[in-house]
Amino acid sequence: MTQTPPQRPLDRPLRVLAAMSGGVDSAVAAARAAEAGHDVTGVHLALSANPQSFRTGARGCCTIEDSRDARRAADVIGIPFYVWDLAERFREDVVDDFVAEYEAGRTPNPCLRCNEKIKFAALLDKALALGFDAVCTGHYATVVLREDGTRELHRASDMAKDQSYVLGVLDEKQLAHAMFPLGDTVTTKDEIRAEAERRGLAVAKKPDSHDICFIADGDTQGFLAKHLGTAEGDIVDESGTKVGSHTGAYGFTIGQRKGLRIGHPAPDGKPRYVLDISPVNNTVTVGPAEALDVIALTAIRPRWCGTAPEGPGRYTAQLRAHGDETPVSAAMEDGELKVTFDEPVRGVAPGQAIVLYDGTRVVGSATIATTVRRTAEAATKA
Repeated sequence: MTQTPPQRPLDRPLRVLAAMSGGVDSAVAAARAAEAGHDVTGVHLALSANPQSFRTGARGCCTIEDSRDARRAADVIGIPFYVWDLAERFREDVVDDFVAEYEAGRTPNPCLRCNEKIKFAALLDKALALGFDAVCTGHYATVVLREDGTRELHRASDMAKDQSYVLGVLDEKQLAHAMFPLGDTVTTKDEIRAEAERRGLAVAKKPDSHDICFIADGDTQGFLAKHLGTAEGDIVDESGTKVGSHTGAYGFTIGQRKGLRIGHPAPDGKPRYVLDISPVNNTVTVGPAEALDVIALTAIRPRWCGTAPEGPGRYTAQLRAHGDETPVSAAMEDGELKVTFDEPVRGVAPGQAIVLYDGTRVVGSATIATTVRRTAEAATKA
C-alpha cells in the first residue's frame, strides 16, 4: 500500500462551517480548525422530526441532548453556534431511501447516503450560499491537495479509525470544500478523548454513537415492520423446498446466519445462511456458506473522487464500513462498473456500496446491483 502524499498547506485562513453532532470527534475537529486560525462557525443538524427523547447508552444521535452538548462545546471553543433543521430532507433522502431499499430486497448503507445527500450536499450547498469556504467534520479521512490544485481523498493515517469508505461518494467539487482535521493524526480514540478533556470539552467521556442513528433502540427489524407491515412468507432451500417461514423478507440480509428460525437442520448438519431475498414472492432462500462465494459484481451509480478512471484497472475494494480490502480488476462498461475479484468474497449484497482504492487513495464508490457467485460444485472442486 502506498503512503499518503504530503498535503500542500493552505494559502489563507478559511471560513469554515463545522458540523457538530454533539460527540467528541466533531468537537475536537472544530477545536483544531479554530486553533489552526480558521474562522469557524459551529452548526448542529437537527435531523429528527421528534428529537424529544434522550439517547439510550451509545445508540442514536440528533437528540436534544446532543444539540446541547454541541452548543456547550462551541461555547468552550469560542465559536458561534447554530442549529439547522434538515429533518425533512433527512427523512426523504436517508430514512425513506433506507425503507425503500429494504422493501426492494437490497441492503442499504444509510451513513454513506447521509454523507452524500445531507452533510456534503444539503449542508455544503447552504454553507457555500452563505459564503463559507469549507465544511468541517469529525470523520477520520484525509483530503490531499496536489501541486496542480486537484484534490484527492485518502484513508486516515490510523487505519483502525479510517472512515473513508462512507466518504467514497464525495465528488471533486465536494472534496474541494471538505475538511477533516482528525484524518492525518495517528492517535488512539483514548488520545482524542484526552485532548478533548485538555480543551475542557465536556463530551470527552461521552460514548460513541453506533448502529443506525435514526433507529435509537437498535431494532432494525422492528423499525422496518412498523413502516412496511408484516407479511408471512416462506424460507426455502436451494431446491425450493420450504424449510421455515418469516413475517417479512425485509428482515433478512444476505449472509445472515442467526435468527432464521428454520424448523429442521440441513442434510449435512452444517449451518445455513441467507443466499437470496425475493421481495416479489416474499421468499428467503438459504443454503451453505460456500454458496455465498461471489467472484464478480456489477455496480451502478458510480461516483468518482476526482477524475473518472479510463479503461480497466487494478484496485483494492472495500465492501463494508469496517471490512478488509480485497484485490480486484474493475472497468466501466455501458455506464456500469464491472468488478472481478481475485479471490471469492462472501456476504456481498445488492444495495451495499463497493469503494475502490489505489493504495490509500479513494478512487470512487458505486452501488452493488448484481453479483456472480461461484457455484457450490465449483467451490467443492476448488
